[in-house]
Amino acid sequence: METLTSSFILPKTAKLDDNQQNVVRKILDFSATNIPCDKTAVFVLSGEAGAGKSIVLASAFEKLQKLSRQPNTAFSGFDNKLLVNHNEMLKIYKELAQQSTYLYKKDFMKPTPFINHYQKEHKKAEIIMIDEGHLLLSKSDPFNKFQQTNQLVEIMKLAKVVILVFDFAQVIKLKSYWQPNWLKSLLKDYPTQYYYLDQQYRLQDAKVTDWINAFVKGHLAPKPTTKNFELEFFADGLSLYEKIKTKNQQFGLSRLLATTDFPFTVLDDKKWFVTAGNLKLPWDKLNFTDRPWAERPETINEVGSIYTIQGFDLNYAGVILGPSVKYDEAEEKIYIDSNLYEDHEAFKTRTDVASLAKAKNEIVANSINILFKRGKFGLYIYATDATLRKHLLALKNTKI
Repeated sequence: METLTSSFILPKTAKLDDNQQNVVRKILDFSATNIPCDKTAVFVLSGEAGAGKSIVLASAFEKLQKLSRQPNTAFSGFDNKLLVNHNEMLKIYKELAQQSTYLYKKDFMKPTPFINHYQKEHKKAEIIMIDEGHLLLSKSDPFNKFQQTNQLVEIMKLAKVVILVFDFAQVIKLKSYWQPNWLKSLLKDYPTQYYYLDQQYRLQDAKVTDWINAFVKGHLAPKPTTKNFELEFFADGLSLYEKIKTKNQQFGLSRLLATTDFPFTVLDDKKWFVTAGNLKLPWDKLNFTDRPWAERPETINEVGSIYTIQGFDLNYAGVILGPSVKYDEAEEKIYIDSNLYEDHEAFKTRTDVASLAKAKNEIVANSINILFKRGKFGLYIYATDATLRKHLLALKNTKI
């Protein structure tokens, strides 16, 4: 098995493939062409989880900063920033700065501090790259000091070119809820280029990707026969955990994850627990270190969430589906009961979404999609709902 890090920083021996290098060139060409123009131009880079969006963006930004810090280039002296609304990923970008001659920690910011600082100073940047653009706020969030109504709108006011990474299937909160027509409507008056990354770089078997996509849409497809990937279902969370611990000892970067619909009950030791059959483990804790959650050895004894694993890679992922993920035998369909979802922060009400119930179901489905697509070589699943668990276990003996 190849060596893997959980982040999008490529090992020194690795490089982008031809397709990825082509996208990097397109981003730089688009930027150079549109810098002289009067209107802000936007390049939208999309693709599903595992398509390599962050790797491409990080490479493009490093090349851009190298050119901006050298004389006599198309980008010399430019003020550029890379923004990401994700604490764990911001740490990795700042780590990338320590490994590169041309990157500085100040090149990387979260969207709200960037917006507030540049507005206060009456400044405008040349090129802004945004990773995990689907995490941008689409409503005000005074608690986090964002007073306006849409972060992308404010960022476009402060840049000549915006490079935006976006995946609608990774929206995980109502305050950052987006629909495709919203983005297209917002960008309709701006020069815009769209590029879709359609290759899967993380999951090692396309049939597994198809199976996951069907699951997220509510269909329990037959279990695919795979060559380079382990897809297994478990009758108890404890046996799932034992499997993950074994894989972690053998290959590293194997972790237990769960949908965030387990009660956040604070006990005497101030821990919140996930229970799955005979398993009881604490949720991931706030990470005040400079390393991502999955790369800290002690987290093998915790359960990770979308907030600690989104955007990162694992070798093997064990996923616990909480009570909100159910199976209707009469309809032969997976469905979401969002009333049972315990991530109340994700469901803070907003008035500009036509169907809140539909949006909430999409958020839960998106969280499943994110968790299921973390493991490069294996996905192990335990369902809290007894009916869904029964039907998953029945797939063990089916073939495509």
